[in-house]
Parts: sequence; C-alpha cells; structure tokens
Amino acid sequence: MTALRPERESGTSYGQGQPYEAQGSFENWAVGGGAYGAGLRGQEREPQGPPEPAVPEQSPYEGALEHPVDEETMALRIPDPPPSPSAGSGAARGPAPGGRAARRKAAKRRHGRHSGTAERRGVTAEPSPAVARDDATQRPLSRVEARRQARARKPGAAVIVSRAIGEVFITTGVLMLLFVSYQLWWTNIRAHAQADRETSSLQDDWASGKRNPGVFEPGQGFAILHIPKLDVVVPIAEGTSNKKVLDRGMVGHYGEGALKTAMPDAKTGNFGLAGHRNTHGEPFRYINRLKPGDAIVVETQDKYFVYKMASMLPVTSPSNVSVLEPIPKGSGFTKPGRYITLTTCTPEFTSKYRLIVWGKMVEERPRSKGKPDALVS
Repeated sequence: MTALRPERESGTSYGQGQPYEAQGSFENWAVGGGAYGAGLRGQEREPQGPPEPAVPEQSPYEGALEHPVDEETMALRIPDPPPSPSAGSGAARGPAPGGRAARRKAAKRRHGRHSGTAERRGVTAEPSPAVARDDATQRPLSRVEARRQARARKPGAAVIVSRAIGEVFITTGVLMLLFVSYQLWWTNIRAHAQADRETSSLQDDWASGKRNPGVFEPGQGFAILHIPKLDVVVPIAEGTSNKKVLDRGMVGHYGEGALKTAMPDAKTGNFGLAGHRNTHGEPFRYINRLKPGDAIVVETQDKYFVYKMASMLPVTSPSNVSVLEPIPKGSGFTKPGRYITLTTCTPEFTSKYRLIVWGKMVEERPRSKGKPDALVS
C-alpha cells in the first residue's frame, strides 16, 4: 500500500470509459514516439524484458510521517526490543533487513543451528577447554591460554604434600580415638562380663557343695570381695598377672614368690590384694573415698571375713613392698594381727605411683549364720 498522490493530468486508465485504442496510442507513443508508435498500432510487440519498477512520485504527505511505512502489515504489534550492548559484534551490525523470517535466519547464522536446538531442548552444552571463553572479554581462548589455565587449576607440589600430611594426621587421630574408646569403654564391658561369669561360677560351686582344694592355681578364683560403700562385688583370684587375673576384671591375691601374703583364714598375717583403678573393670577406682570404719568383706566358701578400713597411704613408690609385710609399714599397726591391704595405681590413668588402703579384721562369720550386717544393711 502506497501513500496518496494526485491523478495524472493527461490520459486516464482503462477502467474509466476511454477506448482501448486511445490508451494504446498513448502507450505506443510513450514507447517509440508518435509516428513510430502509430505504425506499430495493432501489431504484436516484441517482448522488451521485464518492465522497470515505477518510482512513485513524492507525495506532499510523505514528509509528515515519522517512520517508514511497514509493507508487511499495518496491524498493531509489539516493537522489537533494542539490541543489548553485550550482544557482541552481531548486535552492533543492527537488525537484519527484511521481515521476521529474514531476522530469524540471520539470528540462526550468528548463533549456530545447534545452539538454538539445544536451548529449545533445555540442554546446556559445556565448552571444551580449547574453546573456553573468557568471562571478562567474551572471547574464545587459544589453545595455549586454555592449557595455561588448566595448569594453573592443577594443585602444586606443596598443596599435594600438605594434603598428604593432613590425611596422615586425620588417620592418626581416628586411630587414637578408637584406641582410647577401646581402653576406656570396651575393656570395662568385657572385664565386667568375665568377672560376673567367675562370680556366678564360684557361687554355683559353693551351692553344689564342691569343696575348694585349699591351694589355688594362678588365675583360679577362690573368694568374693565386697565393698558396700563403693557398690563393689568382684571375684578374687590367685596371683596378680594382668593377662590371667587383673585384665579380666578380677582382683588378685599376692600369693607368689617374695610378695606372698597370708590367706584370710590365717590366724595372723596380711591379706594383700591388687586391682586396676582404671580400665579393665576398674574395681579399685574409688578406694581413695573410703573412710576409717567403712566395711570391707571377703566371702569364701565357708565364712565371711569382715574388715574395717583403718588407714591410707595416698602415694608411694611401686617398689615399696613393705606395705605387704605381716605388720605393714606406714599402716599404724604395731603388733601382729589379721590385716587386709588393697593396692592400686595413682594418679588415675597412670601407673607412676601406688595408693594403699589398710583394714583390720573385726569379724569372722560362718556362712551358716547368714550374711554379716555390713552386707545386709
């Protein structure tokens, strides 16, 4: 659709009542002049090729239009958005000439056919290192630059060494944590189970009437120790071996070699016992809380032997064996009697020194008379 313009002054179109000959004369005159055109009237003209496009005359109203006339359609539509400055060199060239189809084809040529398909499918293609783009300049990297950036992203020797050292420290820490958990937690559980089995075995033998031989092998249980204030009930075995006695949650009787001490039924003497203060059942952990007069009871097959706590030596050397003598040194006892000595390590979680607790027998009670008052109350 073109702009409005005035009609021609001479000659009218075929549809306005003029004869065909007049219009033909005018056309022949326009082609070859008056005489030449008249001579060709009525004759078949030779093809002259495609006609040249007519240039419309300038209308006085065309200058008043602010925008060129849209030849595609005159309907309302949303104008195309202005090109973004970050669109690169393609946006700088301006919109593609032609209609919408031409603009779409130009956009496909600029961005590539596969990129549009990938975007429609929702797939984002990852660029390879050789064609990686620099975010700052939006330009493709060369192979040298891509390799340089790849090398820069690789950790150096110092980083690898530091990571290896860190992994070693972490592994060591985990192993130490497992070892501490084993020592402080699992050994107690296992030792308590073993001690309970030994106690039950002794009580079953006594109930069945099975007699003790009187002489016990190392590791063999023969009595039960009760400390009511500390809620301790633990079997007593012969010897002080860690593997056979102490690590199994029992307390051991000093009954071998130079450290041999008396049995509870002896008329005079010192009944010496050793036990763990920490780990492996830790039966002597809190013997430092005992006060003079607290009961310590030894239960055998025939009798109960009741001792009263008398004195304590908080710290002494591990080589101080005089505490096990029949009249123990440092105990305050001055004459022969029937004594009991409890020994363990101190401070807690170490074996640097020894803690000693002494008691004196105050009652020997046959089992036929029932439990002593210390175990009943």
